[in-house]
Amino acid sequence: MKHLNSILVAALVFLVVGVANAQDENNPWAIEVGINAVDTFPTGLRDGQNSSDLQNGELFEEYFNVNDHWNILPSVSKLSVGRYIGSGFSFTGVGTINRIEKFGDVPAQEIATDAVDVNGVAVAGSALYSGTELTYYGLDGQITYSLRDLINGPGGWFDPSIGIGGGYTWIDDIGFGTANGIAGVKFWLAENLAFNLQSTYKHAFEDYGVKHFQHSAGVLFKFGGKDTDGDGVYDVNDECPETPGLAQFNGCPDTDLDGIEDRQDACPNTPGVAEFNGCPDTDGDGIADPQDACPTIAGLASMNGCPDADGDGITDADDACPNEAGPKANNGCPWADTDGDGILDKDDKCPNEVGVASNNGCPEAAPQVTVEIIKQLNDYSKTILFDTGKSTIRQESYGVLQNIADIMKEYPDASFLIEGHTDSQGSEATNNKLSNNRAASVRTYLTTIGMSANRLSSIGYGESRPIADNKTKAGRQQNRRVEISLRK
Repeated sequence: MKHLNSILVAALVFLVVGVANAQDENNPWAIEVGINAVDTFPTGLRDGQNSSDLQNGELFEEYFNVNDHWNILPSVSKLSVGRYIGSGFSFTGVGTINRIEKFGDVPAQEIATDAVDVNGVAVAGSALYSGTELTYYGLDGQITYSLRDLINGPGGWFDPSIGIGGGYTWIDDIGFGTANGIAGVKFWLAENLAFNLQSTYKHAFEDYGVKHFQHSAGVLFKFGGKDTDGDGVYDVNDECPETPGLAQFNGCPDTDLDGIEDRQDACPNTPGVAEFNGCPDTDGDGIADPQDACPTIAGLASMNGCPDADGDGITDADDACPNEAGPKANNGCPWADTDGDGILDKDDKCPNEVGVASNNGCPEAAPQVTVEIIKQLNDYSKTILFDTGKSTIRQESYGVLQNIADIMKEYPDASFLIEGHTDSQGSEATNNKLSNNRAASVRTYLTTIGMSANRLSSIGYGESRPIADNKTKAGRQQNRRVEISLRK
């Protein structure tokens, strides 16, 4: 257990070392969880050994003899933490645990008594190691180089790698340093998830150390990439890291999806064409819409994109005779318009008086106030509210007065009389004064919101013109009113 604690402490050291490096690539961190197998057989014969030795064979001999040679702990037995350090290189700290039951073809208990080489020197698996099951711990650091981009190009699913490293291995209480050579391949199942196969040759520095291969298989998850705007392009490659964009524009947006990114698009919210820096030419006249005064009608560059059908130098929109050339003084017509009402003298029955086309160039008669209009005005006026016993108009009636003013303005030739009325409560003199003041307040307010004062007059009738019974509360309420009539 003390060795396992050593592994965990060292793993933390590797992690801290990795954090100290600057983050310079997408998802630089990787964690792998898996299993490992230890094989001492295909490591080459030592001095004095021959090919009949059951503990060791030639280099790579029976390399895949899983049943006879591999020592496997049937549980999670490998944990690694790695970090990408740039240009295809990664640094990884690896901790492993295993159980050694055999050295080559020889069970551990058969070797542990008197195995010596021809010179009488104890060999791997000798009395240095005793027991039928020996505990294996490994703590290694490695630098690997990925061949992925060379073979597949960026983003390929097949990711072989080679590397070197070093570490320390314990078999029971005996520890020794190793120099490591690594070969592996990852199969990327998703952007961040891979299945990793690796084989590591560990050459022992000490004579009593055990040369061996350690094979592993595991699931690797990489993480740590930052994507501030959540557009799928990591900040390290995102030229617009705080604005969601598209991978094809290095993370910058193309809001109108016209194939021109917003930074180079003069009209980023309207689809356009590269010829006009991303702006449209709706009418196809060769003038981009922002510079086209008539963007929906094909025109001339000399007219800022507007048409001039008769070629008289006046745009059709400003030409009273767009199909007949005429001077600007005649609004583009070959005939005069003396009163300037847009109706040529030849068609104007009142050529010296500004008029309207609907009246053949003569002034349009003002509309007449009807009974219905007076009723509409009084429907509004009866809802005007005053402060109790005063002529001050309450603020909630301002909207009603605006409606009254709007209707009056539609009849510019009409003048109106504003009448004030009260109920029979109080003295007649008081009621006459109050009704006069209230009618005058309405007249004054209407002039402040645009009505001409000379079109309005006011009068108070006090209690003299009731429209309901003053003996009831409802009747008195109806009698307290403002009415509007047409002034003769």
